Amino acid sequence: MFTTKVLKEAATAAVPSRTPLIRFLGKRTTPKSIDHTPHAHPASPSHSLPDSFASYRSNVQQHGPLNRQMSSSTVGGVIGGQSGGSMGPVEAPQGQYFDRSELPSRFGRTPLTQAEIDAVETGGASMWA
Repeated sequence: MFTTKVLKEAATAAVPSRTPLIRFLGKRTTPKSIDHTPHAHPASPSHSLPDSFASYRSNVQQHGPLNRQMSSSTVGGVIGGQSGGSMGPVEAPQGQYFDRSELPSRFGRTPLTQAEIDAVETGGASMWA
């Protein structure tokens, strides 16, 4: 038991004290005043907020124009009362895409190699065989 204590003291004396790599900055403080007013995102194309949700909704397009008002007097009610062609084109504006598959090929997924497929199928064991 005494020899273990002597060896431990000798080992710690030979090695300098360990300094952790993480550095703490100190206690955090919250700012005295925080501006909670809404503002446009810095990358926004218009750099302005819409006047209201209704004005935003009138210009937005998601799987077709959303600003069309359908009347319930059409045959078949509101849903399915009009053909899709009569509602207007469903095309994304220039530079925008509805689906990832419409992007240029440089944004596509790179094909897997046979070695990568084997590594996935064997749980990584084929990498060391």
